[in-house]
Amino acid sequence: MKKLVIWAIVLGCGAYFGSKMLLHHKVGKGVDGALLMMSPFANIEYEGVSSTMSGELTIDGITMRVIGYNDEIRIDRIGIDTPSYFSLLNLTDIAENIHSPDEVIPESFGFIAEGVRMRVNSDYMKEIHRERINALNVSDIGAPAAECAGKYGYSPRALSKLGYSEQVASVSAHFKRGHGDYSILIASSIEDMWSIDGELTLAGDMISEVSKGSRYRPRMKAMHIEYEDLSLNERVRKYCGSLGLSDDEILQAQLDTLHFFGKENGIEFDEYVIDPFTQFLNGKSRLVVTANPREPIAISQISLYKPSDVPALLELSAEAY
Repeated sequence: MKKLVIWAIVLGCGAYFGSKMLLHHKVGKGVDGALLMMSPFANIEYEGVSSTMSGELTIDGITMRVIGYNDEIRIDRIGIDTPSYFSLLNLTDIAENIHSPDEVIPESFGFIAEGVRMRVNSDYMKEIHRERINALNVSDIGAPAAECAGKYGYSPRALSKLGYSEQVASVSAHFKRGHGDYSILIASSIEDMWSIDGELTLAGDMISEVSKGSRYRPRMKAMHIEYEDLSLNERVRKYCGSLGLSDDEILQAQLDTLHFFGKENGIEFDEYVIDPFTQFLNGKSRLVVTANPREPIAISQISLYKPSDVPALLELSAEAY
C-alpha cells in the first residue's frame, strides 16, 4: 500500500510537470510568433513564461521599446488568471473548441498586468500628455491650480514636482458569470499614488451578449467603486501650496478637477457625490461610489440624458471613510 501511494505521488507529479512544460512550450511558441510579427513596430524581449496551480499564466520580465521612441517600458508580468490550473489547461484547447466556447471559457477569468514601469519624463509620457493637451480647448490649461491638481492630467513636470521619478502601474480585469448577469471586476493602482477597485454588474448572459458583436449593448445593473488615496492628496496640497495657493484655493482646484472629469463623461455630480468627495479631500483616505439604477440601463444611452439628470438616473452616491 505504501509503495502504491508513493507511485501515485510520483506519477501525479510527473503528469503535472509534464503538462506544465507542454503548456509553457505552447505559450512560448505563440508569444515568439507574435513578437516576430510586431518586430517592425516594437522591439520586445521577455524572460520567460510561468504558471501557478491557482490558475495564473504569465509572461514575465518584459522589456519593450517602440520604434521611434528612445525610452523603454518595463513590465514585471502580464497574463491571464483562471479559477484553477485545470481551467488553464482547458483554455489551451479553445482553438479546437471554437464552435462551443461556452464549454471552454470558465465561470470566471481575467487579465493581469503588474509593474508597468515608465519614467515620468520619458518620451512616452511626454507624448501622451502632449496629445491630451492638444485635444482640449480650454483657457486655464497653464494655470497653477489646474497644473498642480491635475485637472487635465498630470504633466511630466507636475509628476516630478509631486515627487515621482517613475510611474509604476498595475491593472487587472476579471469577468465573472452569474445567473442572469455577469460582472467585470477592475483593480488598478499607481504606486504611491492611488488604487481603485471596481465592480460593474451587467444584465444578461455574458457569452450570448458578447457574441452579438457590433449589436452588443451592455446594460448596467449596478456599479461599486472604491478609490483609495496612497499619498497623492498630500502631495497635491504641498505642490499647490508651493505655487502660492491657499487651502481654500487648493480645495477648489481639486473640486474643479472632479467637475471636469464629470463633464468629460457626461455627468454633473450632485451633493451626494460632491459632499463625500470634499470629506475625502479633507483627510479621509477612501471614497466609495455606488450606482444602483432601478432597472438595467444601456450604457450607450446614458449620454442621451442631461448631465444633471444622470446621477438620479443611476442613483449615484458616495461615502468617504
